[in-house]
Amino acid sequence: MTEEKKYADCSIEDLFGELEKTAALLESGEVPLEESFSLYEKGMEMLKEVTGRIDLVEKKMLKVTKDGALSEIESLRPGE
Repeated sequence: MTEEKKYADCSIEDLFGELEKTAALLESGEVPLEESFSLYEKGMEMLKEVTGRIDLVEKKMLKVTKDGALSEIESLRPGE
């Protein structure tokens, strides 16, 4: 499953919540090393998804500000 499809049903707020939980687990020091690697990888995937979505929204906002008109963006998913 690709990252885009894996998090397609998650809102940015949901992803931030999951990132906070993942970071807390990693910072706790109570997770075995191999699981820490897996959690880190999952966190980086979520971070990439969130960053991509925010970048697209930012570009849309900048375009609206620059042009003074709203132009349609077909998708708010990175790479589409």
